[in-house]
Amino acid sequence: MMSVGAIAQVKGSVDEGNTGGLIIKGGLNLANISGAPNGRVDEAHTLKSFVVGLAYDIPFSDAFSFQPGILYTGKGAKTQLGQEGNPFYYRATSNPRYLEVPLNFVGKIALTQTANFYIGAGPYAAMGINGKNKVDKYILGAHTSTSENIAFSKDNPTTAQEENYAYGKIKRFDYGLNALAGVEFTRFTVGANYGYGLVNINSGTDNSSSDKGKNRVWSFTIGLKL
Repeated sequence: MMSVGAIAQVKGSVDEGNTGGLIIKGGLNLANISGAPNGRVDEAHTLKSFVVGLAYDIPFSDAFSFQPGILYTGKGAKTQLGQEGNPFYYRATSNPRYLEVPLNFVGKIALTQTANFYIGAGPYAAMGINGKNKVDKYILGAHTSTSENIAFSKDNPTTAQEENYAYGKIKRFDYGLNALAGVEFTRFTVGANYGYGLVNINSGTDNSSSDKGKNRVWSFTIGLKL
């Protein structure tokens, strides 16, 4: 609703070279969770997931746009002890899925008459919707597998403290920063986005104590411009 109001205000003053419009996008996520206090991740723990959703390009000039959106996006990570085929082997994946609202500001540089390079940044806010925790164990040749729904804490985001936290739950609300770049053509876009989470997603933890336990997501998407 805010986007529609902004479109109405700027549409008459925008140059025809940057027409804006709705973008339907989807693609691959390479998700991880930082495992060290300085925010670093173990690449071996990267989890493949997906992202789909909508963005709206609101141009303010040929070279600058505002792009709000709404996405259904998978995050999380995987852990592994031992190697597959060993007498003792453990593999677990946690794949929470969020409804995410990015608010990105994008600069554009013309490459040809029909193609622009773009680069941008902005904040995002997300709410956990669903997801799965899966565990596979191999002990002396015996295999057991479990799968259960992710439990989110029922936190009130308007308060300073976290309510309803407990061991085994993760925080429902996430927020952070985006950095993005790509190329847009007349009818489609190709791009990459890095989401840098600022919330320690483990239930009952302090966000400011360190950069451990925070979402880190690379997204590679293709978009259709309408």
